[in-house]
Amino acid sequence: MNLPNKITTFRMFCVVIIDFILLFPWVDCGVKMPMVFDMISLEYFISFFLFVIASFSDFLDGYIARKNNLVTTYGKFMDPIADKLLVDSTIIICAIKLPNLVPAIVAIIMIVRDLLVDALRQLASTKGVVLAANMWGKIKTVTQMVALSFVLLNDWPFSYIASHMLNYYPITTIICYIACLSSFVSGVLYFTKNIKIFKDGTK
Repeated sequence: MNLPNKITTFRMFCVVIIDFILLFPWVDCGVKMPMVFDMISLEYFISFFLFVIASFSDFLDGYIARKNNLVTTYGKFMDPIADKLLVDSTIIICAIKLPNLVPAIVAIIMIVRDLLVDALRQLASTKGVVLAANMWGKIKTVTQMVALSFVLLNDWPFSYIASHMLNYYPITTIICYIACLSSFVSGVLYFTKNIKIFKDGTK
């Protein structure tokens, strides 16, 4: 297993650890997590660092693989799966546990978009067509990872700055909506630019 594939596998392990930390019933087990900066529970703070590291590894493994011609079948298969698991599992958990920051509709649109695009890619592959990633797809990925990073920090530092403001609307939620919009736009572009895939006999 080459270095890019090891990094991809490491990202998969990060997903498992993040999900475990966020889903484990610490309170039910009598564990009281200390607060960081007086507003971020330790399990979310740890998850934030792991999420940032895993997000950076998404860029790193692809860069190393392309630069050193280390692209493999394993990497092509596992890299997008690791990316989807990292973002989708985190946003589902956060939408359930932190609905004040992540509206349910945001999580639904992002996940449905990924499912539809993956289905489109699978259909295209049966016709020998490879769908190239577009710029909006990259913007979608970056905005999603930025948004979820702030979610795991419980809207810090925005919430700290606005702690004395009345009728404060979480900046992190606005960033989540921006990520949702970029996800929706990238999905629409995938379908409009590849509508010919749905025509019988198209290759």
